[in-house]
Amino acid sequence: MISYLLRRLLYGILVLWVLLSTLFFILRFLPGGPFDTDKKLPPEVLQNLRVKYHLNLPLWQQYTIYLKNVALHLDLGPSLKNPDRSVNEMLMSSFPISFQLGVLAFIISYLIGIPFGLLAAYRHNTSVDRFLMISAISGVSLPSFLTGSLLILLFSKILSLLPAARWDGWQHMILPAITLGLRPAAILARLMRGSALEILKADYIRTARAKGLSEVDILFKHVLKNAFLPILTLSGPLLASIITGSFIVEFIFAIPGMADYFVDAVFNRDYTLIIGATLLYAVLLVLANILVDVLYTVLDSRIVLVRGEK
Repeated sequence: MISYLLRRLLYGILVLWVLLSTLFFILRFLPGGPFDTDKKLPPEVLQNLRVKYHLNLPLWQQYTIYLKNVALHLDLGPSLKNPDRSVNEMLMSSFPISFQLGVLAFIISYLIGIPFGLLAAYRHNTSVDRFLMISAISGVSLPSFLTGSLLILLFSKILSLLPAARWDGWQHMILPAITLGLRPAAILARLMRGSALEILKADYIRTARAKGLSEVDILFKHVLKNAFLPILTLSGPLLASIITGSFIVEFIFAIPGMADYFVDAVFNRDYTLIIGATLLYAVLLVLANILVDVLYTVLDSRIVLVRGEK
């Protein structure tokens, strides 16, 4: 197990290096730059800025300096458009809010998706199944900005039950977390339904019923545990996608997360901030996938991680 985890960590570091290198060179080769504005800067000012941020050096030297700072010091460098703040500082101040929103949405997606998918499988080809799957398809199809707008209209404007924006308390967290979690919940419900249907047709389920086990015991002790493995496979990428997909929701609900920084960085060609934010999400994805592999062995003792295989 330990050797497998170390190997996965090394693969993860390799993935991060490839991602960093690809982003670094793509951003440098794209036309335009971080100091291109509608009002052109004086040549001497532009030259001083290029020297300050090492942009006057050959590309390979820029890459070597940046890679060394990231690898040895975890220093993502200064923001090119916010010279008084480092990328590390900007990410540390905004990422916890985005992460908190993502985790809440992830929990909501599981609390909704797993029971609904299990119920749809158990009531297969009934009106309950059809209603839940129509709801799931609707949840997958509706974009976040529309879902969020409808929730704000209903719960904030019409019913006046919940605040429509900001991130100042648990009341402010409900609507954005639901908005972000509904689409993943619909995906999980459909996946859970398909997986549970296969388990319900298995021979050992018929044997369990023949032994007189209650339907509740069959569903929760046999069906849920075995049907959950495909869900677990999706959990790592799903968590990362929920967190990275929070930008639109953050804009809708005026949440002070990473959305403002990341979108502004793209428009302003802030190289260091773009790379830093992308690397942060890539680290999350790598760690989430490793955690999923470990959880496999907890849920199913037949799965053993050896030689890099399951």
